[in-house]
Amino acid sequence: MADRSKTAFDIPNIRWFIAFRVFFNSRFYYPVFTILFLDFGLTVAQFSVLNAVWAATIVLAEVPSGAVADIIGRKRLLNFAAGVMIFEIGIISFMPRIDPVLIFSVFLVNRVLSGLAEAAASGADEALAYDSLNEAGMADQWGRVLEVLMRYQAIGFVIAMTVGAVVYDPNLMGRLADLMGLGVTPTQEVTMRFPLYLTFVLALLAFVSTLKMTEPEQAAAASSERSVKQTLAVTLNAGIWIMKTPFVLWVMLFGMLLDGTIRMVITLSSQYYRMIGIPESLFGIMGSVVALMGVVVPKIARQIAENRSPQTALLITAGLAVAGLAAMNGFWHWVGIVPALVTFAAMNFTGFFVSFYINRETDSRQRATVLSFKGLSYNVSYGLLGVAYALVLKLAKAGVDPAAGLSAETIENQVFVDTFFWFPLFFAVNFLVLAAVYAVRFKARKQP
Repeated sequence: MADRSKTAFDIPNIRWFIAFRVFFNSRFYYPVFTILFLDFGLTVAQFSVLNAVWAATIVLAEVPSGAVADIIGRKRLLNFAAGVMIFEIGIISFMPRIDPVLIFSVFLVNRVLSGLAEAAASGADEALAYDSLNEAGMADQWGRVLEVLMRYQAIGFVIAMTVGAVVYDPNLMGRLADLMGLGVTPTQEVTMRFPLYLTFVLALLAFVSTLKMTEPEQAAAASSERSVKQTLAVTLNAGIWIMKTPFVLWVMLFGMLLDGTIRMVITLSSQYYRMIGIPESLFGIMGSVVALMGVVVPKIARQIAENRSPQTALLITAGLAVAGLAAMNGFWHWVGIVPALVTFAAMNFTGFFVSFYINRETDSRQRATVLSFKGLSYNVSYGLLGVAYALVLKLAKAGVDPAAGLSAETIENQVFVDTFFWFPLFFAVNFLVLAAVYAVRFKARKQP
């Protein structure tokens, strides 16, 4: 029986889980991600190829890594993920800029390893933390853990966004050096590596966090009874279980739609900000504002998850998403920030609710695998939406009259504005279809 005088945060694994998530995800190079690659000498086309490789690696490794976690233990896989992070950040942090082919090759290795690390960490850390709670008889405190986790992640992200952008700027670092009387004038060649160095330190801290974790006894006993040859069977069984468990299946389907649509809009957020008149110098601040919602939203989400039905949680999240996406389509000067924040808040609600419900319903023996299926479904949804929207843009560009004499930039901006309606329309239509099918299936199950 659980000791009611204790809380979830008295469990060391919970504290180290939160530390790992913050160190693993709060990367100082995020605010300068694109220009960092370009300043190393890569082209925009190479940057696109590298990101495609990264996404493909995650898709291919997501579910197998979850099955491996359920077999060899979550702690071991997290050790691997943190170790890979150290290596993938290290090779680009200290790589000499001597040959374009070498630079691209090193970044290619970096993207593959980064995808492997993401896939390995996805699900395994959450499964280990939830099992630790369950073992202590505190599974009912998972909502509280998610709330605190998202709050610390938001704070970590704000710090990374702010500091990463500052240390990358040679002018700002030069003025700081003058104030400190160092007598040095840093160049872009030097400062461009500072966010990488700081992220390398976080990688070391993430690795220490995984070393401090311990495998829950129940999960360790279950994994010790399996062999590596059972990986395929574990994966197949988890997939079958999801298909035969309507509640979990529907949580994933609605999560796919919400996450994929909103994440695609977040990817395009800098272009949206430009269209509503936000100066580029404020983009980093906007990212920090969005991150700060992670301090407020989880508390609200926990109250809803613990005191209201899953259907209520879904309707609130979907309502925020469709309202925000529809209003963003107005591209109101500066005021357009408000519907963007509403839309991004829906993303926070989605992440909380999906984790809350799936962990509650899933058995410890296959939790990491099931969570990996969730990660896989999200990345497939995001990828397919990206391809679909690229086709929409291509068709829209083909319809532009060349006789109008518009510049390439003007055409890009106009096409973006003209096609943005596709997002609220796509979401609303697919949500109504999913909701209708769910209602029919639910009604059929209720009938004798």
